[in-house]
Amino acid sequence: MATLLDLVGNTPLVELNRLHTKPNVRLYGKLEGHNPGGSVKDRPAYGMIKGALERGELKPGMRLIEATSGNTGIALAMIARLYGVDIDLIMPESSTKERIQTMQAFGARVILTESMESARDYAEAQVTKGGYLMLNQFANPDNYLAHYHSTGPEIWRDTNGQVTHFVSSMGTTGTIMGTSRYLKEQNPAVQIVGCQPTDGSSIPGIRKWPVEYLPKIFEPQRVDRIIDVSQEDAVTMTRKLAKVEGVFAGMSSGGSVYAALKLIEELDEGVVVCIICDRGDRYLSSDLFAE
Repeated sequence: MATLLDLVGNTPLVELNRLHTKPNVRLYGKLEGHNPGGSVKDRPAYGMIKGALERGELKPGMRLIEATSGNTGIALAMIARLYGVDIDLIMPESSTKERIQTMQAFGARVILTESMESARDYAEAQVTKGGYLMLNQFANPDNYLAHYHSTGPEIWRDTNGQVTHFVSSMGTTGTIMGTSRYLKEQNPAVQIVGCQPTDGSSIPGIRKWPVEYLPKIFEPQRVDRIIDVSQEDAVTMTRKLAKVEGVFAGMSSGGSVYAALKLIEELDEGVVVCIICDRGDRYLSSDLFAE
C-alpha cells in the first residue's frame, strides 16, 4: 500500500495533438495536477520539508512560514500536516478563495498581503523574531533538486530519450532549473525554453521579478530561450486547452502551452514537452473560465 507521499511525482505525460498541425512535431503535456496536492509544487514542497527535517533545521516546536502565490502553499500545508508541523502561509490578497480555503483545510494559518513581494518581505520579517523556519523556495536548492531527481528523469523516461524541447513557466524557477540540469546531462542539445509575462500582464504562477527579488536559485545560462506571454494569450490558451484537448488547468499552464505552440511554429520536427502546472478547479471563483 502506498502512502500519500509515495504518490508525489510520476505524473502522466499526454500528447496534445489537436492544437497544431505539424506532422513531424509531437507536443506533450506533463499533467502535474495528478500530484496528490494538485500541482507541480508537491515535488519541491516534499523535498524542502524532508530536507529541513533531515538536516535538523526544522526543530520540534518551530513553525514553518512561507510566502506563496498559491500552489506551493497548498503543497506545503498538506505535507507539513503529514509530518505534524504547523505552518503560516503568506499570500497576495488577490489569491483565489479556493487556494486560501484549501490551505486552511489542511490546518495552515493564512495571512494576506498586498503583493507577492510584500508577502516575501513579511515572511522574512517574522523569521527574524524567532520561532519560525522559512524554507524559502526562491533560494532553497531542495526546490530545483526535487525536479532534478523526479521531473527530469520522468520526462526522459517517458519520451524514450527523444525529447528535443522542454517548455516551462517561470515563477520560483525551480521546475526549469532542476529539469534543465537533468535533461542537459542526458543530451546537451535539448533546448530549455522558459516563459514569463509581458510587461503589465498578471499571470498567477509566472513572474518577471524585479532584480532585488530575483530567485537566488535562478541561473540564466540554464535557459536557452525565454518567450514572453501576455495575460490575454494565457487566458485564451487555458480556455482552449479545456475545450480542444480536454485538459482543465490554470493560467500558468495556458502560458506554458502558448509558448510551446509559438516554438512549434518554427520547428519542422521535434518532441516538445511542456508543464501543465495544476488543475483548473483552483480558479473557478475567478473569471478565468467566464467567457
